[in-house]
Amino acid sequence: MMDQCEEDRVVLQSVQPTESMDQAEDKEQPTQSQKGDGGDEWDTDLETDNATNRIQSRAEQYLKACRKIGVTPISSFLRNSSEANLNLNHYGVGPLGAKALAIALQNDNVVTNLELEDNALQAEGTRYLTEMLQTNINIQSLNLSNNQLHLEGADVIYKMMLDNCYVKSIKLSGNGFDDTAAKYFAEALKDDCVVTELDLSHNNFCESGGELLGDMLAKNLGIEVLNLSWNSLCMRGVAALCAGLKLNSTLKQLQLSWNRLGHIEAESLGQVLKQNNKLKVLDLSSNLINDRAVTLLCQGLATNSSLRVLKLSHNPLTNNGALTLLKTVVNNNKSAVEELDISTVFVNEAFMELLEETRQRRPALDVQYSFMSYTARNVNALSILNKFLDERNESIMDFFKALDKDGTMTVSTADFRKAVKEANVPLNQGQLECLIKKFDKDCTATIIYSDFES
Repeated sequence: MMDQCEEDRVVLQSVQPTESMDQAEDKEQPTQSQKGDGGDEWDTDLETDNATNRIQSRAEQYLKACRKIGVTPISSFLRNSSEANLNLNHYGVGPLGAKALAIALQNDNVVTNLELEDNALQAEGTRYLTEMLQTNINIQSLNLSNNQLHLEGADVIYKMMLDNCYVKSIKLSGNGFDDTAAKYFAEALKDDCVVTELDLSHNNFCESGGELLGDMLAKNLGIEVLNLSWNSLCMRGVAALCAGLKLNSTLKQLQLSWNRLGHIEAESLGQVLKQNNKLKVLDLSSNLINDRAVTLLCQGLATNSSLRVLKLSHNPLTNNGALTLLKTVVNNNKSAVEELDISTVFVNEAFMELLEETRQRRPALDVQYSFMSYTARNVNALSILNKFLDERNESIMDFFKALDKDGTMTVSTADFRKAVKEANVPLNQGQLECLIKKFDKDCTATIIYSDFES
């Protein structure tokens, strides 16, 4: 004896072309308050008249479905009935509203991107949509984030993925998925080559969830963008992800911000960077990565030739870690890094000087950092002095030797200050004092310029 779900599917497939939509409306109409009980007892009859579908507009189909089911139509759907990008985020659609949408979209050939974030769809509403995708072959991107799916919804998504041939991007952020739910995604995607973008951020994956997803990555043939930020991944979970990444040949972007990554996880990621030549974007923002962890990460960065963007903001890094990163990128002739985000790290003069030198050779390198105003003045002052002297075909050594009448290789700070002003070097008082402080670090009132010789 077939269950309710099988009966509903038979109804969907067996509607006769001679039955009109008006006749269908004469059937018993459920009200807005009639929620499905879950499982096999859901009412999933998405029946429509196929012949009528061919001549009715999508908006008309949707209005008829809303009247039949007893839900209020969403005005945005009606206004954008001819748009490929259908954005219905934050409209409070609910399970029965999702059913009406599914009826209207099951044979649609216009919408390619369906946005349904934050609509309390739950597992029931998601099931209506996944049944719609059995006949709709046009939708390629689906956003079901923040819809209270939980484990039951993960099972619904799993069954959809098993038969999926068209949906390439799936966003499932903030749905309360835990390690138990991870097995559904891992199983569905382990040999998949269709889905290229998967967003599982803002969920509750921990160590075993990371292990399952890592095993999936080792076998997956299609994912290029994976967002696992805002979970609780660490230790074994990250080690398994890294093991999978060593074997993976498709992933280009990996987001792991707001997890619990420290030096142990950074070491594993460093080993990945030694072997993986596909990954281009790695986001490790807002973790526990300190200077020690960065040193371990740089073991892989020192030889990597594919990574273009590395994000490390909001980690407990200091200027020492920032210098390690920059030196590693500079010393790796094969490095492809174009963007380095350490925007919350306060760097010092040594870092900025190295960055200035690096930009001469790699002008496209974008490094985001923080600095104290005096540090910027100091470095800028030296650059201004060097540029001024270059225009006069002089070096900084020539400038000091002209002041050193006795050949002692030293010049008093007072003489240097006076000479700079008389030469009309375009430095303000603050910049000049910063420059003197740079040259006379020990505050002896004497500049030993022999230290400047290369």
